[in-house]
Amino acid sequence: MTGSQETGRLFGRRTVVTAVGAAGIAAALTACGGSESDSPSGAAAEKPADGGAGGSGGGGGDAGAVLAKTSDIPEGGGKVFADQGLVVTQPTAGQFKAFSSKCTHQGCAVKDVANGMINCPCHGSMFDATDGSVKGGPAKAPLPAAAIKVEGDSITLA
Repeated sequence: MTGSQETGRLFGRRTVVTAVGAAGIAAALTACGGSESDSPSGAAAEKPADGGAGGSGGGGGDAGAVLAKTSDIPEGGGKVFADQGLVVTQPTAGQFKAFSSKCTHQGCAVKDVANGMINCPCHGSMFDATDGSVKGGPAKAPLPAAAIKVEGDSITLA
């Protein structure tokens, strides 16, 4: 092989190794929201409740669409609606709250609601199911409230 062929062959390997490494880093960043900030950035990955215009809404979906029955949301607990980017809680009997399901630490989706806390599985952040405030973990900003409407036994997107 000539010197230029060897250089081209090495350059080709380096390009492949660099591309594979960059793809791995991109995948890792995407899994955790891709941001080191403590604010809810990267909102393009999920539709906000206001129909996609950004803002503080949190979730997404069609306004007026039935999200759940009130009986689906346990008192003192809640339910995560991943497709809508929302978590709905019932802190006390008949009181329903909704928040973005996107953790404000690095954008991971919260996993569940237990013992009055909304829990993020990625880094252990915990949010109060009553008001979305931070109760533990690396998150510093509360979960943004989202608009829902309770009519009879139905919870709809507002």
